[in-house]
Amino acid sequence: MVDSTQISTSKAIQQRTGKTFHLATRLLPERVRHATYVLYAFFRVADDVVDTTEDRDEDAQRAELEAIRSAALGDDPEPGRLDDETAEVVAAFAELAERYGIPDEDVETFVDAMLTDLERTRYDTHEELASYMRGSAVAVGNMMVAVMDVDDPESAAPHAAALAEAFQLSNFLRDVKEDVEDYDRVYLPGETRREHGVTVDQLRGGEVTPGFRDAMRAELARTEAKYREGVAGIAYLPEDCQFAVLLSAVLYADHHRLIREREYDVLSATPSLSTTRKLWLLAKTRALWAFYSDPEYVFYRASCVSSSADHRRGHGDPHPTP
Repeated sequence: MVDSTQISTSKAIQQRTGKTFHLATRLLPERVRHATYVLYAFFRVADDVVDTTEDRDEDAQRAELEAIRSAALGDDPEPGRLDDETAEVVAAFAELAERYGIPDEDVETFVDAMLTDLERTRYDTHEELASYMRGSAVAVGNMMVAVMDVDDPESAAPHAAALAEAFQLSNFLRDVKEDVEDYDRVYLPGETRREHGVTVDQLRGGEVTPGFRDAMRAELARTEAKYREGVAGIAYLPEDCQFAVLLSAVLYADHHRLIREREYDVLSATPSLSTTRKLWLLAKTRALWAFYSDPEYVFYRASCVSSSADHRRGHGDPHPTP
């Protein structure tokens, strides 16, 4: 059984590295909240292996990821391969995976995606990027559906996958500067860059050209379509989980507002939500939820993403701020 020390360690990792998601996680019922701390910590310790910026050793990184894979699947990793914190988190994850019936396939796919980050830094098409996100995002969504104990997982899963992809795509769009400077990674697909005349050298040089703004505008629209698909499935989740997931969507999507306010300049600085803004969105979303309790309606009232109908008409948020 996952013990209080493992939960505390996992919670501390989320507090330190995922402040936006931590705010929403705190609103989950305890039966899901503690498991979510562990899941997030597992994703983070694996991600941290490939996001090392100093003294990179790809062979050592691969070996550590394989040790994480082994431990997560319930096997014994090579002694000394994992540090104490990582070993504690992965052991807790392995227990949760068994308890909630998380398929080995999702664990394998996730770790494979982390290994991909060591080997690949460019994606030529949206389909290639989507293939990567099947491990880095969709597998994560599948695991969350499992720990929430969703009544109809088959109906919920496609929407959970879309929402997980939306969150990751928002992170990619927010973090263009950090990804290219620190890791030489570019998640803007090559087909989008070619269409708008954007080069990797321009990204490295921080050149916010009209073409770059057009590329960002197109990718924001693509990502917001994922939010619409994802939010449409929140109603399939247990009632005591819906608000926390809805708030996560509102918070992550608000980075799009920041990006647009900066006229798509994510190359001179990385947009970041202030604590005040997060609390305001929490209060606004909670007030709307108290009146309507409809995830889709509240999302389009609380977030910067327009509904499908308003998007087709060319409008933004059609609703007044309460």
